[in-house]
Amino acid sequence: MSGTVLLTGATGFVGRQVLQELTRRGRQVRLVIRPGKQNQISASASIDSMLITSDLFQENASWWERACQDIDTLIHLAWYAEPGKYLAAPQNLDCLSGTLELARGAARAGVRRWVGCGSCFEYDLSAGVLSLETPLRPLTPYAAAKAAAFLALEHWLPLQSVEFAWCRLFYLYGEGEDERRLVPYLRARLSAGEPAELTRGTQVRDYLEVHEAARQIVECALGSVRGAVNICSGVAITVRELAEQIADEYGRRDLLRFGARPENLTDPPRVLGQKSEQHA
Repeated sequence: MSGTVLLTGATGFVGRQVLQELTRRGRQVRLVIRPGKQNQISASASIDSMLITSDLFQENASWWERACQDIDTLIHLAWYAEPGKYLAAPQNLDCLSGTLELARGAARAGVRRWVGCGSCFEYDLSAGVLSLETPLRPLTPYAAAKAAAFLALEHWLPLQSVEFAWCRLFYLYGEGEDERRLVPYLRARLSAGEPAELTRGTQVRDYLEVHEAARQIVECALGSVRGAVNICSGVAITVRELAEQIADEYGRRDLLRFGARPENLTDPPRVLGQKSEQHA
């Protein structure tokens, strides 16, 4: 198929890589971006057009209906995601309501396939290993808003003859990552020859490089799978092991200060994704 894809969040950590992957696969992409973000779009990207809005979550269904004219597939990645703030931020409610308006407008415009971006935090994390059969049990406003969007659209969009898929992201790292997150923090400290303070690092996580995550998202968007999809590696690694792998690139394990930071008592001990057979 050669239908145009509408993409939100194209200048974000994940969105930049998704745009690159869509371009690599020869898809024309229509972007919805904020004013002044045009210069962040690669000149090599296959851009159909750019729609500018100061806040896409404040646009109504009529605006989105116009934006989605002649769109085959929509990939919605935009969401409020500032590190240290996003889990409890009131903006999650704006993102939820704006996402539902987006879906309403897309359905009116005749979009064939609608793909959203969720989170492993939607699941009951006490399960440890998270499959598509794991019950949802969000514990933060962020996770609850994501789960609410999924539950509403999973039932509503198919009734509008729109295919629906929902990509649940696990622990991503890589190019363009916010410097406040773990991997950039480690690289900054180690490259400067300075100690990196960490917890004991016993938490087991499912880490996935962002380029691979983008590949999986685009594979889902351009495919036919419906419903939830885990965007994960399916490989268990402790935070300590990850930190040691990065430190070995610099030959500086001696700079890792495990136990220097207090443990987060609400942090789940194990979060491991299980991929469906369709996306193994």
